[in-house]
Amino acid sequence: MLPSRAMDTNRAANLAFIDTETTSLRPDRRAWEIAVILRCPGQPDDERSWFTDADDLDLGNADMTSLRIGRFFDRHPQYRADRLCLAARPEYDVLREVEEATRGAHLVGAVPSFDADVLGTRMRALGICPAWHYHVQDFETLVAGYLAGQGKPVPPLPWRSDDLSRLIGVEPPGEEERHTALGDARWAVRAWDAVMGSATRG
Repeated sequence: MLPSRAMDTNRAANLAFIDTETTSLRPDRRAWEIAVILRCPGQPDDERSWFTDADDLDLGNADMTSLRIGRFFDRHPQYRADRLCLAARPEYDVLREVEEATRGAHLVGAVPSFDADVLGTRMRALGICPAWHYHVQDFETLVAGYLAGQGKPVPPLPWRSDDLSRLIGVEPPGEEERHTALGDARWAVRAWDAVMGSATRG
């Protein structure tokens, strides 16, 4: 059972800073690593992460470029050389916990629609109803609006999250953290807080 604050609809809406590492960019992709950082007003952030069991990933349909970017073979518990660190769990169990954690929350990330799409598609395929708030919050758009409001130059489209992040003084994740679900979710937290300050901490 997850903490009740993940489901408390009487309090201010939670934020769920989110990122996924996936098997491809196609609509049929699957999430092999998921991270969520929950924020409820007045409480410390709550970091959670999951690896999906390789048997549920349809790896025969995966894209090698996507796997390489996320360092799948170096980091997934069932493929990394030591195979000892973190346990991978069945996709259904992982997505049930992700659904409960994000229920009613606003998803925040770098293009969180990508993460919401893969998670929502797979949840529904497994008989789970995604229940996060339909307003997802892209920190790239937030940063661009903030810069424009400050009268500062905004890079031309298409935006690069690294460039926008540095313009507000937030360094993107280093090599070890980049393209890990938790590392990129933590980056979303830093970017959000650099713009919003304490406004969403309660």
